[in-house]
Amino acid sequence: MNETIQSISKVIRDRRSIKKGYLPTEVSEDVIVSLLNDAVWAPNHKLREPWRFIFVSNDRKEAFIKSILACYSHDQHEQMRKKFADVPAFLVAIMKIDPRQKQWDENFAATSCLIQNLQLLAWEKDIGMVWKTPQHIYDPKFYDGLGVEKDEKIIGIIQIGYFDKSVKAPPRNRTDAKEKLTLF
Repeated sequence: MNETIQSISKVIRDRRSIKKGYLPTEVSEDVIVSLLNDAVWAPNHKLREPWRFIFVSNDRKEAFIKSILACYSHDQHEQMRKKFADVPAFLVAIMKIDPRQKQWDENFAATSCLIQNLQLLAWEKDIGMVWKTPQHIYDPKFYDGLGVEKDEKIIGIIQIGYFDKSVKAPPRNRTDAKEKLTLF
């Protein structure tokens, strides 16, 4: 674990989505709760805290994968199973749906901010994550399998694990902010 405190800009620039190269090291519920306790300081309008999470540890991974497979035809099961077999843990990010568009947008933005905080905090602790939005997060069978309520929306599945740092992708260039800035 990295014991030195890094600058915020360095952590933001260094963080990568980790899609493979996970080590077979358990990611504990305690670690996730600790990260989430800091991540929840994300801005959220009127402190609605419109989020909740489902943590899937390695012990529950097989049942979680079965919930995913229920959303796909049998001939896709092998391929889907391979996508998730080496991921040590998952976190399903869920937001509260609000029928008012403004509040819906604010809830989505707040939950997205929390997820970014989570990814940055995890990176600082040498834990890799990738935020995925696969097709099954829109399937009612998946919602039923996880116990997601009718007034909730899954906004992503975060794959989590300690990882082989040699697999980390190199940085991709970003467009200079000046090119995206319009003066009024």
